[in-house]
Amino acid sequence: MKHWIQAFRLRTLPLAVSSILVASALAFDHAYLNGSEYFTANVFYLALITAILLQVLSNLANDLGDHQHGTDNDDRVGPQRAVQSGAISPSQMKFAMIICGSLAFISGCGLIITALGFSPKALTFLLIGILAIGAAVKYTFGKNPYGYAGLGDISVFMFFGIVGVCGTFYLHVHSANWMILLPAMAFGSLSAGVLNVNNMRDILNDAASGKRTLVVRMGSTNAKVYQTTLVLGGIASLVAFTFMRNGHWIQWLFLIVVPGFIIHLRRVWSTLEPRALDPQLKVLAMGTFVTALLFSLGVILA
Repeated sequence: MKHWIQAFRLRTLPLAVSSILVASALAFDHAYLNGSEYFTANVFYLALITAILLQVLSNLANDLGDHQHGTDNDDRVGPQRAVQSGAISPSQMKFAMIICGSLAFISGCGLIITALGFSPKALTFLLIGILAIGAAVKYTFGKNPYGYAGLGDISVFMFFGIVGVCGTFYLHVHSANWMILLPAMAFGSLSAGVLNVNNMRDILNDAASGKRTLVVRMGSTNAKVYQTTLVLGGIASLVAFTFMRNGHWIQWLFLIVVPGFIIHLRRVWSTLEPRALDPQLKVLAMGTFVTALLFSLGVILA
């Protein structure tokens, strides 16, 4: 059982639910200010479950996919993967992916029907959900995975940011608000930053294995510039959103985490050995999750 838990990579789950927390807090605020009854706890719970299942599906597919493409080898940095170690066979992993993907589909359908009922809008979200499942699987698994072509950053930005925040917000309140794009961009950028740190850490092995991530394509120095842009851009988006709301001071609660992000960037720039970046994965992932919590708390309390 411990090998399956390791394959699930539970430490990635807080990052996966950050967009759901933020979107639900914004939806709660919208419903409160407009006297709306659209916000429901069931949408929140189902969105959380769906996000977690999609993240676990992605982790399982990544474990198997990197093994199939030879990226998981003796030179890989980080915890040993389940299929690579032989603890879980490829056939067992494929079966687990089918189960997890099916559960994600069922949960997603429940979320859409609970929020929108049987309507044309529900079909649109069903398509988005199917694309999300496909994106979770095709990142590194199968033929021509998009993660090996350097497109993982775009996928993370879209599904952890734009789709995760804006989509969940819409499912709650049944309306769009252009200002929600700012926190969506913020958490999409910070999530892409986590992937970028991972790819900076693995640059040597990825390049040798034919995995042409964005970091491999641009080089370590440009990747650090890119990392700085993602992190500072994410913070700036939250600052812009909060400033335009012109609300209570407690909405600035998330700024408590900013010094941690600055320290993270200093460590990234001062680290010359790619392997030594491994601790920064957890730093940025947990920093993003804590930022989501504080930002959400500030929005609700305000």
